[in-house]
Amino acid sequence: MSDIQANSVFSVFDAKMMGKALQLARRGVFSTTPNPHVGCIITNAQNQVVGEGFHKKAGQGHAEVQALQQAKANAVGATAYVTLEPCAHYGRTPPCAQALIDAKIKKVFIACIDPNFQVRGKGIAMLTQAGIEVSIGLMQESALALNKTFFFSLQHKRPFISVKLAASLDGKTALASGESKWITGPLARADVQKHRASACAILTGADTVIHDDPQLNVRIAELPADISEQFLWREQQPLRVIIDSANRLSAIKYKICNDGHATLVYNAVKNEALNYKEGGACWQKQVPIIEKKGRQFVDLHAVLSDLHTMGINHLWVEAGEKLTGALFDLELVDELILYQAPKILGSAARGLTRATSKNSLQQAMVGKVTSLSLLGPDTKTIIEFSH
Repeated sequence: MSDIQANSVFSVFDAKMMGKALQLARRGVFSTTPNPHVGCIITNAQNQVVGEGFHKKAGQGHAEVQALQQAKANAVGATAYVTLEPCAHYGRTPPCAQALIDAKIKKVFIACIDPNFQVRGKGIAMLTQAGIEVSIGLMQESALALNKTFFFSLQHKRPFISVKLAASLDGKTALASGESKWITGPLARADVQKHRASACAILTGADTVIHDDPQLNVRIAELPADISEQFLWREQQPLRVIIDSANRLSAIKYKICNDGHATLVYNAVKNEALNYKEGGACWQKQVPIIEKKGRQFVDLHAVLSDLHTMGINHLWVEAGEKLTGALFDLELVDELILYQAPKILGSAARGLTRATSKNSLQQAMVGKVTSLSLLGPDTKTIIEFSH
C-alpha cells in the first residue's frame, strides 16, 4: 500500500467536493441501519460534478455505485470523493472498490478507513493495485463523527448507548405518583422523535412498560418533512428492547407487544405470557442473570453483546431510574441527552437515576458537555462519557 498518500495536501476544491459527499451521506442517517452513512461525488477533468450518490438503505446500492450509475461513461478518468473506504467484499451487494476499478476511475479521495475487518485497508489495496491513485484523510474528523456509533460498535462489540432523560430543574423525572406528562414542552418531545428515528433500537425496562404503557415508536407525523421522508426509506420502526428480569410482562396487556412492530424482551426464564399472538411481533430471549443485594437481574453485558450480533450499533435508552442507574454503574452510558424544564417538582418526586452513591467526588463519573441548546422553554444538554 505504498501508493497511498496518507498525508496528501488537499485543495480547496477537494475539500468542497468531500464536503458535498458528507452532506449526501447525512441523508442516510435515518435509514441505513445497520450500515454506515456514506456519500460519494464524482468529478471530471474539468472539475464538473458528473455523478453523486449516497447509501440509502441496507441491501440497496452503495454510494459509489449510485454515483457511478449517474456518471455513466463520464466516470472514465474521473475523480471520486468517498466519505468511507470502498468495500472490498461481497455482502448484500458487490464490492464498491471493484466497481470503481471497472468504471476506470483515475483517482479516489477517501475521508476515512473502514474499521470493519472485512474491509479495513482491503478496498484501498484493490484500488492501488489497479493503478488508481488514492488519497486518505480529507475531512477525516467529520467523517468519523458522522459514523461514530458504527465505528464504536465495531471496536467495542456492543452498541453505542445514548440515554435520554427529561427532568425538572431539581432533577426530577416524575411526581411521586408517577405522573410525568408532560414535564418538558412539545419542542423537546418532538426532538426526541428525531433521536429515536436515527437509532437502531430503543431500550426500556419492565417498570416503564407497566407504569406508562408506551409504544416507544417513531411518531412520523412529528418529524420534519425531510427527516420523515428519509426515515420512511427505512421501512421499519427501530427494534424495541425490554429488560424484564422478573417476567412481569404479558403480550396481551401492553401496547408495545401488540402494535405489529418488532419488540424483543430479555429475561432469565421463558415467560409464557409473552407467547406470540395474532397482530403482535413480540419475542423473547433468555440471558444469564447476576445477583446484587439479594436480587437477580438480567446480565446487561450479555444483552448488549447479543444486540451487537444482531447489527444494533446505536441503542437509544428511555427507561426508569433503576435501569438507567444500572447502566451508569456499569459504565455503559456513552452519551446522555438531558432535556430540562424550568420547573420544580419537590423532594418527594422521582429522581433521574438510582446510580450507586459515591463516597467521594473522585469516584464521580465525569462527562464532557458537547452541546447545549434551547428548545422553547426547555434546555437540551448532550454529555459524552469516555470509559
